Amino acid sequence: MSSTEPIIRSRQTEKEVNGISTQVICTEFSNYIFIVLTQYGKIGTLMSVTPDSRSNDISTPMFSTKVLLGKDEPLTHVCAKNLATFVSQEAGNRPVLLGLALKDSSIDAIKQMKEIIKSCQVW
Repeated sequence: MSSTEPIIRSRQTEKEVNGISTQVICTEFSNYIFIVLTQYGKIGTLMSVTPDSRSNDISTPMFSTKVLLGKDEPLTHVCAKNLATFVSQEAGNRPVLLGLALKDSSIDAIKQMKEIIKSCQVW
């Protein structure tokens, strides 16, 4: 069994976002995408972002967020949806596990982080 394609594909990068060192690790598994976005060097709050199958309008799918580990705060859900929705859509509506440990969760920072995630794409 000699396959040149790795079973699990992963990429990581580090960039500055508003003067804060930000690390992104994207890993593709067969059934979900795992993304760690950290400004603390830790996984932080682990969230599940899943497409909602109950949505009637296919052009605007709905996404559900759920905190699996960590603080369950409204801002965390907003950040997770903003950061992971496009990933799920581009990966064929696969669920996304997202580890968030952010010092800066401003709108500008989230936009920059989305671009970093795109540069680290494995799906």
